[in-house]
Amino acid sequence: MTDLITLPNVLASLIVMALNAYVVLAGADFGGGVWDLLASGPRRERQRALIADAIGPIWEANHVWLILVIVLLFTCFPQAFAALSISLHIPLALMLIGIVLRGSAFTFRAHHGEDGALTLYWGRLFASASALTPVFLGICLGALVSDGIRPAGKDFRAAFVAPWLTPFCFAVGLLTLTLFAFLAAVYLTVEAKDVALAEDFRRRALGAAIAVFVAAGGTLALAIPSAPRLGGSLTTSVWALPLHIAAGVAAVSAIGALWSRRYRQARVAAVAQVSLLLWGWAFAQYPYLVPPTLTIAAGAAPEITLTLVLCALAAGSLVLFPSLGYLMRTFKGRRPGSVTSGR
Repeated sequence: MTDLITLPNVLASLIVMALNAYVVLAGADFGGGVWDLLASGPRRERQRALIADAIGPIWEANHVWLILVIVLLFTCFPQAFAALSISLHIPLALMLIGIVLRGSAFTFRAHHGEDGALTLYWGRLFASASALTPVFLGICLGALVSDGIRPAGKDFRAAFVAPWLTPFCFAVGLLTLTLFAFLAAVYLTVEAKDVALAEDFRRRALGAAIAVFVAAGGTLALAIPSAPRLGGSLTTSVWALPLHIAAGVAAVSAIGALWSRRYRQARVAAVAQVSLLLWGWAFAQYPYLVPPTLTIAAGAAPEITLTLVLCALAAGSLVLFPSLGYLMRTFKGRRPGSVTSGR
């Protein structure tokens, strides 16, 4: 047990925790863009208004978790940061472009309310970027777990394209997209104060839950030949069965809560389901940062660096968490701008 509680392992766990926060918070923002793109029916404009109302106040703050992941990675595990940022620079750059385009389009759309053509243009750009960015995030994760990260050589395609241009990586990207869309739909059932809008997103959430099940099954099937280390851990490890049971219970609970219209319970269960899937990847990859060669212990920065970073995190959390709590209470604790039947 003492071998597990080491300074490098603690920092690596904090990276996963920050990534978990990014997935369940910012991931839902990306999913909101998916439903903006797929808005339909007589209430499509009100659906889009609800999505904007839900995302608007806090979407920028959610990126603090991605920034924390990046800072912790290049400070505490510089070898891993170098390997990933070099080998995966193409999908990472596309992901960054997607994040920037999505944020810019969301902002510009809000300032062209009187110009229908421009509003439509920026809205489509926001929705398209929201749908594509999670795919590239999943692609990067798929390349990492499939042992595709290799030292750069003279062959550009082998070094910078082949590691991520695989069916398995795109399957992980599709799974990421469906998970984000599922989270967003579940969250929006809570945000909606109008029964009809809540029903719209309830149906979307149930459909997304089916899509997640199909995508997860396909990804696991591809993982066995394409990422044998991951596939083996997820099927034969001592923790694999309890993890699958817990994730299954969370998924069934989310669907059951949606079916019976207990939306707040569905939100808790959906967060648990997605978090369990993420931690399943983390457990399966342990003790490697960049499989199959770079471990957490071998890739860690000097102990003094890790200690100082941990102290800085402890001090920063005294500011970060109260600030985020105040932000959420300010913008989510009141609902005067919510989309209701009278809007």
